[in-house]
Amino acid sequence: MIEENQKRGELLMRIVMCTLALSAMSVLIFNFVLADIQDTFQISTAQVSWVTSVYGLIYGIGTVIYGKLADRYRLKHVLTFGLVIFASGSLIGLMSQTFSVLLFARCLQAAGASAIPATAMLIPLRYFPPEKRGSAIATAFVGLALGTALGPIVSALIVSFAHWRWLFCVPLFILLTLPFYHKYLQEDEAHQSGGTIDWIGGGFLAITVTFLLLSITNGTLLLAVGSAITLGLFIFRIRSTSEPFIESQLFKNKAYTIGLAMAFLISGIGVSLYFLSPLLLAEVQQLPANWIGFFMVPAAVASALMGRKGGKLADTKGNPFLFYTASGLLIGCFFLLALFTWASPVFIAAFLILGNVGQTFMMVAISNSVSMTLAKKEEGVGMGLLALMNFLSTGMAVGVYGKVIDLGSKSHWFSMNVEPNVLTYSNIFFVLAILHLLVLALYVGLAKVKQKKMYAKNM
Repeated sequence: MIEENQKRGELLMRIVMCTLALSAMSVLIFNFVLADIQDTFQISTAQVSWVTSVYGLIYGIGTVIYGKLADRYRLKHVLTFGLVIFASGSLIGLMSQTFSVLLFARCLQAAGASAIPATAMLIPLRYFPPEKRGSAIATAFVGLALGTALGPIVSALIVSFAHWRWLFCVPLFILLTLPFYHKYLQEDEAHQSGGTIDWIGGGFLAITVTFLLLSITNGTLLLAVGSAITLGLFIFRIRSTSEPFIESQLFKNKAYTIGLAMAFLISGIGVSLYFLSPLLLAEVQQLPANWIGFFMVPAAVASALMGRKGGKLADTKGNPFLFYTASGLLIGCFFLLALFTWASPVFIAAFLILGNVGQTFMMVAISNSVSMTLAKKEEGVGMGLLALMNFLSTGMAVGVYGKVIDLGSKSHWFSMNVEPNVLTYSNIFFVLAILHLLVLALYVGLAKVKQKKMYAKNM
C-alpha cells in the first residue's frame, strides 16, 4: 500500500512539475512585452507595471487561502477550482480590448494559479514518507526552473510572429493536466470536517500583506501604519475566534517559526539573482535586452538539471548537508559577483549558475525542513504560509534593491573596479555574501543547540 501510494505520488509530482513550469512561464512571459502593452493601450509606465505587480500580490495571498482550503476540502476539488479560474482569466485576457479588462484577466489568472504552489507542497507531504520528500520537493523546484528558463524563449518566439495577446494561450495548456490530477489524486478526506473558514481573519492577513508591500514599493509611511494596524487586528482575531484562519498554536511551534524566518531571509537574498542580474548586464556589461535573457538561461537550465540531485542529497545525507552545500555555492557566487562585477558576461553567466543551483538547493532544504515540523491538520495552511513568506520577502527585497541602486554608491569595499555603476552592484553583492555567512552561522548555532537538547534528553 505504501509503495503504491509512493508510485502514485511520483506520477503526480511529474504532473506538478509540468504545471509549475506553465505557471512560472505565465508570470514571466508578460514581463517582456510590457512596452508593447503600454503602446497598445497608451498608458503610463506606472499603470502597465500593475500587469505584473497585481499578479504577484494576489498570487502570494492566494497560496495561504488555498492551503487553508486544502486542509478542509479535497485537494482534487480545490485544485480543479483554481485551474479553471486560471484558464478563465487566460481566455478573458486573450479577448481583452481595454486595459481594465486585461488587468481583470491577470487578477483572475493569479487567483487561480495560486492553487498550484499549495498543491506542489502538499503532494510530497501526503504521498511520500519524510525520508523520501526531498526528491519530491526538488521535482517541484525543477518545474519552476524550467518555466524560468523557457519563459523568455517562448515569449520572444510568440511575439516574433503574433500579437502579444496570444501569450494568453500558453497558460491554457495547463487544463491538459486536470484529467491526470483527477486520475491519480486519491479520494482523500478533508482533515477538518464541518465548521466555517474565518474569512474575516483571512481578509485582515491579505490587507496586511498588501499594505506592507505597497508601503515599501511607494515609500508611504501611512500604508506601513495601516499594515501594522491590520496585523494587530489579525492577531486579535486568531486569538479570539473559535475557528481562526490560522491557529495561533502554529506560531508557538518554534521549529516552524524559525524555519519561516530563515525562509524569509533566504528568499530575500536569493531574489537578487533574478532581479539584479539583468540590471547588471544592462548597465555594467552594456548588453542589449535580447542578449540579457540569453546569458541568464544557462543558470536556469542548470537549476532544472541539478534540482533533483539536491532532493536526493536531502534524502540520503540530510537537510543540513544540503543546506551547507547550498550555502557554499551561494556565498561563492556572491563573492565572485562582488569581486568581478565588471567582468565579461560569460563569467557573470558562470557565476549565476553557482547562485541559481545554490538557491534551488537552499529552497529544497528549507521547504523539506519546514514540512517535517507540521502536524497533518496544519500541512495546507503551514506550507501556504511558507509560500507567502517567500513571496513577501522577495517583494520587499526587490523594493529595497531598487532604492539602493537609485541611490548609487561611491564607497569601494570589495570590487577590483572603481567605476560608480560597478561599485553599486559590487557593494550590494558583497553585503549579500556577508548576510549569507551570517545565515549559515545562525543555522550552525541552531543545529548545535538542537544536538545538545537531544543529548540531554537521551542522558
